Amino acid sequence: MHLKNLKALLMIIVLSTAVTACRFGSVYNENVSIKDAKWYKDEAVHFEVPVSDSLTAYDFILNLRNSTDYRYSNLYIFLTTRFPNGNLTRDTIEIVLADKQGRWLGTGWGKLKDNSIVLKKNLHFPLTGMYAFYVQQAMRTDTLEGIHDVGLEISKVVSE
Repeated sequence: MHLKNLKALLMIIVLSTAVTACRFGSVYNENVSIKDAKWYKDEAVHFEVPVSDSLTAYDFILNLRNSTDYRYSNLYIFLTTRFPNGNLTRDTIEIVLADKQGRWLGTGWGKLKDNSIVLKKNLHFPLTGMYAFYVQQAMRTDTLEGIHDVGLEISKVVSE
């Protein structure tokens, strides 16, 4: 029995170290609370990110906190990027929040689940300057209930 406890403790330490190492290269990390967990279709969450390095590779991660009372198993979002030169791009992204059996993905206890979704890996910024990212819910409802927080994390790709 003692050996099982030691193995479990070792596993926790290894996993904690791995999670910390993944977040070590973070150059931007901001989360925005959705007021009353009611995300209106015409309200975009906005992030301003200064970029001074166009040679380094980055990972883009979307962080979401949802309630288990959220009525869908997925979430569609529009991600609009405004480049320093004023050009715009817009992507439609589906985020799966529950598996086919209805079990919530992510971490957390109780009614809130946290999900970190890698949107892009090993991406280079083409220009230096100020980037703006707008995240807007793209579900077929005017008011989406149960999404509590939306966040953006940009991390340097750490070579091993």
